[in-house]
Amino acid sequence: MTTTYDAVVVGAGPNGLVAANHLLDRGWSVLVLEAQPDVGGAVRSDREVHPDYVHDTFSAFYPLAAGSPTIQSFRLEEHGLRWRHAPGVLGHPLPDGQWAMLHRDRDVTASLMDAQHPGDGDAWLELCATWDRIGDTLIAALLTPFPPVRPGISALTKLRSVGGLQFVKDLLTPVADFGRLRFGGAAPRLLLAGNAGHADIPLGSPGSGLMGILLTMLGQTVGYPVPEGGAGMLTQAMASRVRSLGGEIRCNAEVARIEVAGGRAVGVRTTDGERYAVRHAVVADVTAPQLYGGLVPAEDLPARTLRAMGSFEMDPGTVKVDWALDGPVPWQVEPPYAPGTFHVADSVEEAADALHHVNARTIPPQPFMLAGQMTTSDPTRSPAGTESLWAYTHVPQQVDRDLGDDPVTGRWDSDECERFADRMQARIERLAPGFGSRVVARRVLGPREMEARNANLIGGGLNGGTSQLHQQLVFRPVPGWGRTESPIAGLYLGSASAHPGGGVHGACGMNAARAAVAHRRVRRLVPGR
Repeated sequence: MTTTYDAVVVGAGPNGLVAANHLLDRGWSVLVLEAQPDVGGAVRSDREVHPDYVHDTFSAFYPLAAGSPTIQSFRLEEHGLRWRHAPGVLGHPLPDGQWAMLHRDRDVTASLMDAQHPGDGDAWLELCATWDRIGDTLIAALLTPFPPVRPGISALTKLRSVGGLQFVKDLLTPVADFGRLRFGGAAPRLLLAGNAGHADIPLGSPGSGLMGILLTMLGQTVGYPVPEGGAGMLTQAMASRVRSLGGEIRCNAEVARIEVAGGRAVGVRTTDGERYAVRHAVVADVTAPQLYGGLVPAEDLPARTLRAMGSFEMDPGTVKVDWALDGPVPWQVEPPYAPGTFHVADSVEEAADALHHVNARTIPPQPFMLAGQMTTSDPTRSPAGTESLWAYTHVPQQVDRDLGDDPVTGRWDSDECERFADRMQARIERLAPGFGSRVVARRVLGPREMEARNANLIGGGLNGGTSQLHQQLVFRPVPGWGRTESPIAGLYLGSASAHPGGGVHGACGMNAARAAVAHRRVRRLVPGR
């Protein structure tokens, strides 16, 4: 017996759950199908490193969620979500013992910068004031379907007040150059460049400036919050809201095929043979390569779509290490405020070199690392006096060579992952002597293991495809699209492979759901549809 729904959402990651929530708010009947045993996608947590420690399996800090009008509109606090903040937002320790530090109080941030290089504090406050005038509008423009008509008009009306074309130039300037031109000291340059390094855009390339400014200013305004109890509490709250509205979520239900008839998505079939018919829409929270030629067979797609997907580029892979520590990180010099997030690179130039190597299919000898002190951010994560810690770094999807002293080949089997984790751990040990002696347990997730735990993380890629300009805006997922609509009527790409790309902001899922609702409205108005 086939059950029929207004919409079926494939994938219960944050984008899929956002789409489901919006469709339910519009009165649709919705079924969410998830291949894994539980919801969450790349927003999950577990205790497998050590039973007394909660570790976030993939992502951990959520400034984009805190700044997202979509996610905030769901009032997830009514479904158990509680945000927690570390004393410091972001820290960058240096070998000489100095710290670059981002505090939620901009005056504190500015005073710390000014103490290291007079004048940088005022320059920082000027950047913050600029963001105050246009930041919300810019975020709205980035998170809405392309082209962003209403937010774009609003941004144009404010552009003169923030410097006009000079501000546009600043956003397009590579982050390494922007920091050097705006600031005299190392601290603000490190914070901006480190945040730009969350994506795979080279720090000397256009687009990196926008990414660095966006994430740094979000840290300055909303902070880098974490869900109390683990990252999974964010998606559990989304799932709770879905169920409260009458939506259905079925886990351990892997989709094998999206059925197409007459050029329209009409149903979804799972690997165990179950079939679910759809009246209006299928929203696919899966990567573009999994959808086009995968869940939708090649014979149901236009030839131009298959040709275009041949040039789709994934973002780099990831190696992530989780540690259970029996004490705090023993920093050589304690930071002025304990940071939730910290970055590891001796300089902006070293970080830029590391990311350049990755884009050149080379593993750097000194990987640029992003890390999080989770118990510092949320004391519920581990026993008092201990720390739940993680760090990750980008690695090439295809490895040509490794410049390290103990080379890996890119097989990413257990041996290579452990040896590479040793390289990462040694970087922290140099900044925090005695770090290794505090390790109670360690887990290493290489690119293959990450993909096995979440099929959307192809080769360990976190962002559903490269964030570089040649695959953004109208080029995402392929040139000429830039929206969630697919070549199949009633089928919408609602994953990070769609504009605006990676990050836990829910925009990809919301844009897909809104498009489905709009197209349904049009069909009802057109006779015979």
